[in-house]
Amino acid sequence: MAFSLFGKRDNKEEDSAPKDVQGEQPKKSLFDRMRAAVSRTHAAISTQLDTTLAFTRTVSDEDLTQLESILITSDLGAATARAVIDSLRRRAAQKGIEGGSELRVLLKAELRAMLDAVATPTPAIAGTEVILMVGVNGTGKTTTCGKLAALHSANGRKVLLCAADTFRAAAIEQLEVWAARSAVEIIKTRQGGDPSAALFDALAAARARSIDLLIVDTAGRLHTKSGLMDELAKMRRTAQKSIPDAPHQVLLVMDATTGQNGLQQARLFTGSAGVTGIVLTKLDGTAKGGIVVAIARELNLPVRYVGTGETMTDLLPFDSEAFINSLLDE
Repeated sequence: MAFSLFGKRDNKEEDSAPKDVQGEQPKKSLFDRMRAAVSRTHAAISTQLDTTLAFTRTVSDEDLTQLESILITSDLGAATARAVIDSLRRRAAQKGIEGGSELRVLLKAELRAMLDAVATPTPAIAGTEVILMVGVNGTGKTTTCGKLAALHSANGRKVLLCAADTFRAAAIEQLEVWAARSAVEIIKTRQGGDPSAALFDALAAARARSIDLLIVDTAGRLHTKSGLMDELAKMRRTAQKSIPDAPHQVLLVMDATTGQNGLQQARLFTGSAGVTGIVLTKLDGTAKGGIVVAIARELNLPVRYVGTGETMTDLLPFDSEAFINSLLDE
């Protein structure tokens, strides 16, 4: 199956160059940064909960129906929202739900359980860890590679970037800028070159330089007759010839602003590319945060990182507790 029609931004950069981080405000807490990222969804859900909380009475079926509508419009999607509300209805039928305060607690528990059900620890790797970054053009994949490199480098790991997106115009140059800003090394080839050859060279360099983490930027679409998934499969085989258990992670980069529409593209990758986790970009207060829960339940995959802005430090390891609290705390 060819995926040459993915995206409509041929010969354009899919995301901007790294922004200057000088002059930024002091670092906020993880909760504060996550709260800002889901501010739109927090406001929408809190309005409904506060309305219920204003009355000292048992939560009614009508209240739950209204809450279901709010969850759907917050990008949980109909199926996930229905599952949450059905569970709350069962609780209401058995024990009752006394006011919005208890409803808030129970809603947090339901959403947290969905996220934690798919949470898996990242593998502990002896030697070089290899991460393939996949996703369609326009999601912020190349930018995310740079931010991820900066994050791990700041945590003391020796990182190497591989510019294996050889098909999109300026992708290699863009990743070079991120490598320079992150102070990490990069392996590249010419535009239009063989991505697997670039990966082969990067794997050899990683072994020779005792690299802790190799992050591989892959194509989001191809301009050739070969299918995108075929190319990704070839890269997986190339990695395994050098490091038998590689790639250790395949992270799918998704744009939070595409909401439910992005889930169908995600299903294509998860079914064919061996995706192990999600990086959700552009969760900056304009997107609907409920998509995080929909991803967990409908794709059965953990969200590993969320992008909350344009600067180098705006990539956060995902924390389900911080996310749910920022979404639903008063």
